[in-house]
Amino acid sequence: MPSQAPILGVYLSESLDLDSLYGEALRQLGEDVVLQNPQEIEDPTEVAFAICWQPGEDAFAPYPNLMLAMSIAAGVDALLSHPGLSDEVQVARVRDPHQAFLMAGFAAHEVLHQEREFAVMADNATRREWQPLPMRAPEKAQVAVLGHGSMGRAVVTSLSALGFTVTVACRSEPVAPVQGVRYLTGDNAVMAAAQGADYLINILPLTPVTENVLNTTLFAQLRPGAWLVQIGRGEHLVEADLDAALASGQLAGATLDVFREEPLASNHRWWQDARLRITPHVASDSLPEVVAEQVVATARELRDGLPLTLGVDRQRGY
Repeated sequence: MPSQAPILGVYLSESLDLDSLYGEALRQLGEDVVLQNPQEIEDPTEVAFAICWQPGEDAFAPYPNLMLAMSIAAGVDALLSHPGLSDEVQVARVRDPHQAFLMAGFAAHEVLHQEREFAVMADNATRREWQPLPMRAPEKAQVAVLGHGSMGRAVVTSLSALGFTVTVACRSEPVAPVQGVRYLTGDNAVMAAAQGADYLINILPLTPVTENVLNTTLFAQLRPGAWLVQIGRGEHLVEADLDAALASGQLAGATLDVFREEPLASNHRWWQDARLRITPHVASDSLPEVVAEQVVATARELRDGLPLTLGVDRQRGY
C-alpha cells in the first residue's frame, strides 16, 4: 500500500500570499500533505516539493532535496526558465477545468464586444442617442486562434457555437476536432491561420519557439483593421510591433490581459491608448478548492513514487 507518511512542501512566491489563498482548502484535505511558508520551515532538507507563483531568483536555493515544483496555474514558463531550479526537479501544473470555460467566456466577450460595437453604443448612450448600428453575419467574421490545449479548445468551441468562422493553429491534429473548424499544423500554421483574419486570439504556451510570435510579420497577415486578443503570455508580444501596427491601422486595437512585466506600470503609455482594452491578468483563474485538490494529489503521487498525472514535459514546455 502507498505510504501515508507526511510530505512537506513550501509556498514560494514573490507576489502572492499563497497560504492565504489556498492554505485553508489544503488543510481540509488531510494531514499527510503539509505546506508552510519559508520562514516556518525548521529543516529545509525535509522539503520535498514547492507550490509556486513567480518564485524569487534564490527561492529554491535553501531546499537541497526538492523533487517537485508545481505551478498554481496552467503556465509553467516561469519555472522552466528559472535559473535556480535544477533540471532534476520535476515540474507540474494545476489544470482547472473551470479555467477553460472562464477563458472561453473572456475571449468570446472580447470578440463580441468589438464585432457588435458595444463600445460605440455605450458612448451613444451617454449622449442619449438612439442609433442602431449595422451588423454582419457571424460567419463573415474570420477568427484565428493560436493554440489548442484545454483552454484553446474551449475558446474554439464557444466561438464556433456563436457562428464565427474559426481557424486554429495547433501543434498536432486534434483528437476530437470541433465540427466546422479548420485546423492547421506544421511550421507555417500560425502564419497561415492569421491570413485574412479579423480577430487574432493568442492562447499559446510560452516556449522558445512561441516567444515573440506576436510581431509585425504576423500582424501583416491579418485583414487591415483587425483586433488582437492577447491572453497567452506577455513574452509572446513584441510591444514595439504592436505600437507600429496600431499606428499604421493594421490593427484597430487590442485586448491585452497579460504583459511582460506585471502589474503594468501606472505610467505605461498603453493606459492612455483608447484603442486598447487592458485587463489585469483575469481572463481566467484557478479556483482554490481545485488548486488544493490537485496539489495534494500530486504531492501524494510524488511521495508514493507514482507518475505525476499533472506533470509537465520539460522539452515541450507543457
